[in-house]
Amino acid sequence: MFPPLRRGRLETLQVNLGYRCNQSCSHCHVQAGPWRTEMLAAETLALVPEVLQARQIACLDLTGGAPELHPGFRGLVRQARQLGVTVIDRCNLTILSEPGQGDLAGFLAAEGVRVVASLPCYTAETVNRQRGAGVFERSIAGLRQLNGLGYGQPGSGLVLDLVYNPSGPRLPPPQLELEAAYRRELAERFGLRFNQLLTLTNMPIQRFADQLRRSGAYDDYLALLRRHHRDANLAAVMCRSLISVDWQGYLHDCDFNQMLGLPAGGQNGARPHLRDLLHRDPAGDAIAVAEHCHGCTAGAGSSCGGALS
Repeated sequence: MFPPLRRGRLETLQVNLGYRCNQSCSHCHVQAGPWRTEMLAAETLALVPEVLQARQIACLDLTGGAPELHPGFRGLVRQARQLGVTVIDRCNLTILSEPGQGDLAGFLAAEGVRVVASLPCYTAETVNRQRGAGVFERSIAGLRQLNGLGYGQPGSGLVLDLVYNPSGPRLPPPQLELEAAYRRELAERFGLRFNQLLTLTNMPIQRFADQLRRSGAYDDYLALLRRHHRDANLAAVMCRSLISVDWQGYLHDCDFNQMLGLPAGGQNGARPHLRDLLHRDPAGDAIAVAEHCHGCTAGAGSSCGGALS
């Protein structure tokens, strides 16, 4: 059993703008892809800035799918930045070269958006196997574009973080050691810079869980996560300071619980909605936990902000 948890102060509102994506990665716990049509409605999108103000939330974390494909993405970013809120764009890099997105990188830079970019390895073979043919080359081109605008460059104030996911059923290596390897390889081979590498553990849900079951590795992977659970990571798990909003506006304790259909805890079986945050502070609420939560506490820990220790 995973230990019980309660929410602390709400610091980050993570909003899934929809499941449509220009990629369909093998490890994707959202099962996003070009065929997905789910998208946050305009009236729900309009609640986001109101909630940011009502709860005095410091960070808006935009995810998907490819969040940039939502027609309201840029308007929402502008509103949040006008409120002084930090905005994170969870970017897959290839979106920067999609038709109609030629000015996207410039927009992100102009608004001072923090870019958290997926790059599961610094070699083409690994990235293309996990994410699709040609993705590595387009990702490098996207990083060059961002670097050219000042992202990842000292003193620019434009933050570019990279995200690593293991390519199979294993824990990520130590974050700082892997970060040093990324810095060396990307600088020497491509002349690229970034701010920080974030290591994320693959969660045994949705597409990755299906992959594990097909290979007969599901039970072994769960056992691996349980075996490496560390109580010391519980204080820093993201669900204690973050709440996740799905494409229908319902609240979940994290992005992974969202994909499993687990509503935010402490609501007596009800499905809390984004609008509820206008009048209610969720601090102190119970957090819905299950066996997959060991993915956040195993080893050095894992969250949307990378390793916990």
